[in-house]
Amino acid sequence: MNLTDAALNSYTPEDAVLILEDGQTYIGDPYGARGATFGEIVFSTGMTGYQETLTDPSYDRQIVIQTFPHIGDTGVNDEDPESSRIWVSGYVVRQPSPIASNWRSTRTLDDELDRYDIVGISGIDTRKLVRHLRSAGVMRAGIFSGDALLDPETGAVRPINVLLAQVRDTPKMQGRRLYDEVSTDQPYTVEPSGEYEGKDPLFTVVAVDLGLKMMTPRLMSQRGCRVHVVPSNVTLEQIEALHPDGVFFSNGPGDPEQAGPVVELLREVLAAGHPFFGICFGNQLFGRALGFGTYKLRFGHRGSNQPVKDMTTGKVEITTHNHGFAVDAPIGETVMSPYGDGKFGRVFVSHIDLNDDVVEGLQCVDIPAFSVQYHPEAAGGPHDAAYLFDRFAELMGSEQGGHRNA
Repeated sequence: MNLTDAALNSYTPEDAVLILEDGQTYIGDPYGARGATFGEIVFSTGMTGYQETLTDPSYDRQIVIQTFPHIGDTGVNDEDPESSRIWVSGYVVRQPSPIASNWRSTRTLDDELDRYDIVGISGIDTRKLVRHLRSAGVMRAGIFSGDALLDPETGAVRPINVLLAQVRDTPKMQGRRLYDEVSTDQPYTVEPSGEYEGKDPLFTVVAVDLGLKMMTPRLMSQRGCRVHVVPSNVTLEQIEALHPDGVFFSNGPGDPEQAGPVVELLREVLAAGHPFFGICFGNQLFGRALGFGTYKLRFGHRGSNQPVKDMTTGKVEITTHNHGFAVDAPIGETVMSPYGDGKFGRVFVSHIDLNDDVVEGLQCVDIPAFSVQYHPEAAGGPHDAAYLFDRFAELMGSEQGGHRNA
């Protein structure tokens, strides 16, 4: 149900209330845990892969709307999560499935949300909500249910203006540094797998965890890589002590403009000549390391159906995205990297989004480094962009050959 001005207080603690910072309000049913939660409200257009979405650390401090109306049909399991927990701040769906029907399911999505204390809302017009965000832009929001709707002193239902004030008192996503809170506490290693299991690695990769998804090191391991996953506060000396053939910067949440320490680390990695590959947040940091700016998108790219063109091959691929910031770099020309009077040589935009011409990848000409803004690991699919892991392996292999022949 969508709330009108005449019915602004027509709810009870049995309901759930969603309030946007511009005052637009929705009443629905509680889904998951009861309570209050706040975050930047964003939408994902994926028809499948809701478990991968919920466990993606890039959604830290965000309330996610699923545009596909039926969510929870296949339940949840212990094989598909992209991290050790659910990271979204809140969850908005139109119609939760009343049953979980899949041979791999071990519990319902509703129970999983409650287990991780994720406050959600269902039974609202998500189409109207998303259309509003597409015109107004993403913004702060709050979901309230149960005791969070009551005044603790009087027991009366709290009015909308009081709840709205709480929403407007929360921090905006722009200006937030979040990658440290989602990074691993301790380093760990993923050994080669598949046909390379039990064999000496072809390559050693150091992956800096800024919100890493589990599928990323897994796909590298399937290509013969030993992957050392390290925390976001790692130093160049610690990276080089692992003798990497390549360095990887992962996806992650927050504003790249607030990531000065890891941008400086990346500049050290590039200056040392290590082959580099970055994904999503790693692409934004790569852009900033090269001297380009970043900016906030109006409503971002989130979902698994974004068309991207690889400018190096002309190929168009359907890709998975989750980003609210983008790199500001010139499309269609090769330029000197702005940082340090061209310290890192020439660079060009390697991929663009065909919906809106947003920069979706960068590639250096004079040093072994490239990145993409989207998610080639895409555990829930599609897998059009998986070739980028092969490209990284080829880059490391060519550098190994160059060193041997030097």
